[in-house]
Amino acid sequence: MKFLIDECLHTSLVAVAEENGHEAKHVNWLGLSGRADWALMRRIVSEDFTFVTNNAKDFQRLYAKTPLHAGLIIIVPQVSPSMQCDMFHALLDFLSGAIEPVNEVIEIRLLDGRTNFNRYTLPA
Repeated sequence: MKFLIDECLHTSLVAVAEENGHEAKHVNWLGLSGRADWALMRRIVSEDFTFVTNNAKDFQRLYAKTPLHAGLIIIVPQVSPSMQCDMFHALLDFLSGAIEPVNEVIEIRLLDGRTNFNRYTLPA
């Protein structure tokens, strides 16, 4: 998969993706930090990125209006960079051998100290 990591998440997530055989970029490294979400969405869709963010509310609305996308990954809690990496690594393990999240959202949460995934379709 090809991931784009949002500016609200740590740049170390790029290394986690690459160590697991995926391509990844960070919004900051592409000169896109501070861009409006709708402008960032154009780039996400045009370059077929699976977007990883902590900004659930805004991007769920944008993805609900997008007929075809490579997937949205939401790391729900505000956690430290090392915990973000642990949760993202768990997600990559979860997706290993699975169907890519085309037109889907996967929310990653911590429940009772365990990583939990909620996968659903957007747009409905």
